[in-house]
Amino acid sequence: MAGYLKDKEAYQRLNFLYQAAHCVLSQSPGNGELARFYCFTQKTIARRLVLRQDPSVKRTLCKKCCALLLPGVTATFRQRRKNGKIRFTVIRCLSCGQSKTLLNNPEYRLWVDQPEAQQENQTQTGLGPSTKVPQKEAKGEGPLPSKSSVDPSKKLTADFTS
Repeated sequence: MAGYLKDKEAYQRLNFLYQAAHCVLSQSPGNGELARFYCFTQKTIARRLVLRQDPSVKRTLCKKCCALLLPGVTATFRQRRKNGKIRFTVIRCLSCGQSKTLLNNPEYRLWVDQPEAQQENQTQTGLGPSTKVPQKEAKGEGPLPSKSSVDPSKKLTADFTS
C-alpha cells in the first residue's frame, strides 16, 4: 500500500512543467527560452513549498540559468577519465557555460534507488506511545532518581561508549 504523499498536486504540477519543457524543446529547439521559463517556474514552486525533487530531474537542470540540459541541444556531455581509472561525465550548459561533473561508477546507486530508502521498508522507532513499563512501577520502589543525582561525567561516557 502506497503511503500518503504530501502535496500531491504540487508534485503533479512540477511533473507537468518538466514534461512541458521537454516537449517544447523536442518539437523546436529554438524555444529554449520557453523551456527555461518552465524549468524556472518548476524550481521556484519546489523551493517555495520546500519539496524535494528527484536527483534525475535535478541533474537535467542547469543550476545557473535553469535551462533543461539535453545532449546536443542545450548542453554538451563529455566522458572523461582522471588518473586512468576514475570515470566521470562533464555536462556543460550551452547558454550560460556552467558545467557540472558527475561520477560514473557502475556499482554506485543513489540513496533513493536503494531498498533501504523506501519508506515502507523503514522501521519507525521512537514514534508513538512507549511499550516499556516505567522503572517506578516495575520495581515497586521509591521515586525515580532526578537528573541532579546522576553524575554528568558517567553519563557522557556511557553515551559515547555504547
